[in-house]
Amino acid sequence: MRKFGCILKCEMTSSRSVYDAPLMNLLQSLDYSVLQQCMHCGMCLPTCPTYMETKRERNSPRGRISLMRSVADGDLDITPEFASEMYYCLGCLACQTACPAGVNYAELFETARAEIERSGVARTPERDFWRWLTLNVLFMHPRLLRLAGWGLRLWQKCGMDRLMRRVKFLGLLPKKLRDLEPQTPRIADAFSDSLIAPVELPGDASPRHRVGLLTGCVQDLAFSSINRDTADVLLANGCEVVTPRAQSCCGSLHAHNGELELARELARRQIDSFDLESLDAIITNAGGCGSHLKQYAHLLHDDPLYASRARQWDAKVRDIHEWLVQTGIRPPGKNPGVTEVTYHESCHLSHGQKVVSQPRQVLQSIPGLTVKELPESNWCCGSAGIYNITQPEQSAKLLARKVGHVCSTGAACVATSNPGCHLQLAGGLRDKGVAVTQPVTLLARAYRGNPQADT
Repeated sequence: MRKFGCILKCEMTSSRSVYDAPLMNLLQSLDYSVLQQCMHCGMCLPTCPTYMETKRERNSPRGRISLMRSVADGDLDITPEFASEMYYCLGCLACQTACPAGVNYAELFETARAEIERSGVARTPERDFWRWLTLNVLFMHPRLLRLAGWGLRLWQKCGMDRLMRRVKFLGLLPKKLRDLEPQTPRIADAFSDSLIAPVELPGDASPRHRVGLLTGCVQDLAFSSINRDTADVLLANGCEVVTPRAQSCCGSLHAHNGELELARELARRQIDSFDLESLDAIITNAGGCGSHLKQYAHLLHDDPLYASRARQWDAKVRDIHEWLVQTGIRPPGKNPGVTEVTYHESCHLSHGQKVVSQPRQVLQSIPGLTVKELPESNWCCGSAGIYNITQPEQSAKLLARKVGHVCSTGAACVATSNPGCHLQLAGGLRDKGVAVTQPVTLLARAYRGNPQADT
């Protein structure tokens, strides 16, 4: 530990007076054994996209853990440089899959970011405004988020986005906003509450299971049709589907960006939205959300009112592919109009939830569909929550690498299981003639027998 600590602290040490009384920070409040688990074996290094890009120890999982431990030991202050390093991390959790010691990197990285936000070392007026608008306002108020979605939908439907580009009005915007504009998702024609009834029953038989369906926030705004597809797949597999209205964000964006108290508030809202006793499972179809949704027990372990219910929640949350394989997929009778597909693994679905084979099994259940294995299928595409916004250069490099691998398969379609990955891949493949879809959508179309073009 001292070897790595000395190397890294030479780069990042800030002045500390011997008369300064050390203040308890969130990393110091962790069980110290969590920080000690890393053996520095280096098995995480070739799996870490940022380390493979720079070959710098500080940009690796073990380097970041060494920095976190130095903070916990009181040898290193929380500095802007420390903040920059923690936010350079994708949070893809590939290191957790590679780690032979079982280091819980997700807990460490979220705690470090929470301490960065608590300390205020990364604050700027511009950053504070955008964090307040998104994390504190829009993603805390589902109806307000949908209202913003309606406004953006109207803007896009009227063609104002295309007109502004044509007359080069967007060139007047600050560079950061100019660069972000092409990444704006197309808003769906209708949101999930309009497409899915509060309770739906399979038509031809008594339900075998009763499940709750999570509709998400970005998933709801941009991919409500995939929520409809998920409901149809569940119905086709004998499930009664319960979908609460105006669901809140799951809180993953907040937890990954250092706002743990807001994440806890959203976790409580989600738990309150469902009658847990009456449900066999709670179904999620977004890899990043699902990884966080399965951690509510840890998030709320100190909450006397919610700790027990959070444990019950965690026990019932299932990714849609995981649930279908667990209960037995009813094979569809028709092909959805796609003969070859390749599959990109959402980082948090594969590394966070350890759901790896099940999406492939879903795809393989579809008649006439050949699944072509994608090189580096579980290597991050660069979306990583809001990483493509906060670290656009590194994100673009990862996307180019992923697009190259997708094109190398020769498949005309790539499937993924996360809205962020979907948007990132669609942007990168727009001019490549490769469609982007999701396994559950292909399965739903196979059940319906009505192939459609993917976007």
